[in-house]
Amino acid sequence: MEHVNRFIIQCGEAANRDELRVRLFSSSLSGSAFTWFISLPPNLVITWADLEKQFHKYFFSGVHEKKLTDLVRLRQHNDELVEGFVQRL
Repeated sequence: MEHVNRFIIQCGEAANRDELRVRLFSSSLSGSAFTWFISLPPNLVITWADLEKQFHKYFFSGVHEKKLTDLVRLRQHNDELVEGFVQRL
């Protein structure tokens, strides 16, 4: 939610136009967020409301507290790069 709010503030006047928000949003993304965005099926996102809904659905799943046992079980996969492991962590 913070990313979306920050993006809208940075857009300034462009934030008032739904179609501009949709077009500009991808330029605010990097890493796994950009990968998620470019993997969206065509025509899934038409309006800003669509995009915001999909973004929150994918990246915001609520507050889940991790337990020590969760961290102890966490292992790097054999074919997983360190960056991927850290990101998953």
